[in-house]
Amino acid sequence: MTEGAVPGGVPARRAAVVSASIGAGHDGAAAELARSLVAAGFEVDRYDFLELLPGRLGRALCRAYAMELTRAPRTWGWVLRGLDHHPRVTAWAGEACGRIAQRRMHAAIDPGVAVVVSTHPGASQALGWLRRTGRLRAPVATFLTDMSVHPMWVAPGVDRHLALHEVPAAQAQLLGAAGVTRCRPAVDPRFAPADTDPAAVRAAYGLPAGAPLALVVAGSWGVGEVAEAAADILATGVATPVTVCAHNQGLRRELAARGLGRALGWVDDMPALVRASDVVVQNAGGLTSLEAMACGVPVVSYRCLPGHGTANAAALAQAGLAPWPRDPQELAHALKVAITGETHAVEARALFAAPAPVEAIEALTGAAPVREGSTR
Repeated sequence: MTEGAVPGGVPARRAAVVSASIGAGHDGAAAELARSLVAAGFEVDRYDFLELLPGRLGRALCRAYAMELTRAPRTWGWVLRGLDHHPRVTAWAGEACGRIAQRRMHAAIDPGVAVVVSTHPGASQALGWLRRTGRLRAPVATFLTDMSVHPMWVAPGVDRHLALHEVPAAQAQLLGAAGVTRCRPAVDPRFAPADTDPAAVRAAYGLPAGAPLALVVAGSWGVGEVAEAAADILATGVATPVTVCAHNQGLRRELAARGLGRALGWVDDMPALVRASDVVVQNAGGLTSLEAMACGVPVVSYRCLPGHGTANAAALAQAGLAPWPRDPQELAHALKVAITGETHAVEARALFAAPAPVEAIEALTGAAPVREGSTR
């Protein structure tokens, strides 16, 4: 898929953005990066890493990952910890990933691109392989989508790693990442402070008009201890849980049957719903956390998914961006502080005051940075 137009017949620089349709976070960051690159004068080709794997391997991996998170999430944590503690295995897995995907990726990416950007570790491994073996001449940047950095994110051959904060930047550097650069999150501009009428939004979703609302999010798959988190929030008496179940209709039916606040399915206008809430409670530390911070809504991590969920929660807490309560008593306190105070607001504003990622990406092409007209 190609985005952007060539104004006045002037040849445009081309960029390639490679994501992976596993959940929505990687694709969400890729979409915003593509939008920013188009605004900077690039034509952008979008690729799904899963579609570049041989045969039906990509779809199979996606289904297996979804099943693992749904039925045996602890095993995902074991896998990531194993890779953390065995660098040789991580290196082998990265090289295998690169070798498997490199042929179709090399055939797909236009040889005239000026820069390639990855928002997924598997794609970064394949691109790094192409780069260091001379099959890809364009520089490669990895956009680190989360606040924590797993070793699979760092691929030899990648020219630059874009980190959202000093915490992931330091982690990437310890793992040997090249060209670590701080930038702000790649978040849809609709997620920003705005004059939303909370009462109107709440009425549209059938939510209480005056009660504090805790928006419970668990990604596009609605996985994890989501019902347990909603029950704990309700039991605190501090806020009413409003759970976005996304595509998980079973979870929505369970929450409704147990009377655990309000259960919603897929929500089209998430920016308005986030702004109409008093706090966002999340379990993975992904894109929704950053979107809430962009809106100026406080975030709390709770009952996090093993593996990347707990790693991101620890990094968010270390960065001073979101507390990570471990039990219902700590949860009650964290909700009260988030709803009644300005907790973490300064840190969140600083997060979005960093340079735009497009500046670092464009610098790789040797051109002077072109700033977008709007800033957050």
